[in-house]
Amino acid sequence: MMHIKVKAKDVRFTIPIPYAFLDIGISILSSKIFQQHANKWAKKYFERKKLDFTLPLIDKKTLKPIIEELKNHKGVLMVDVKANDDTEVKVRL
Repeated sequence: MMHIKVKAKDVRFTIPIPYAFLDIGISILSSKIFQQHANKWAKKYFERKKLDFTLPLIDKKTLKPIIEELKNHKGVLMVDVKANDDTEVKVRL
């Protein structure tokens, strides 16, 4: 399970994210329908900004082993950010 901890001036909260949710998120992001819509939305933005860029396809078979490997490294601190206003964000496996 991944834990996201946010500590701001007046607020503290922790968001636990089970690996099953990550698997569902990968399935949604790698679906053809989602990628078609993302490319359509991005194309409009890139045309307005006059940029020549296409979004790469997300392959489910490539991302699944990454999630499986993350499960083997429980307790690793992946993100530890502290802003000038004492806001902190930590992401731990």
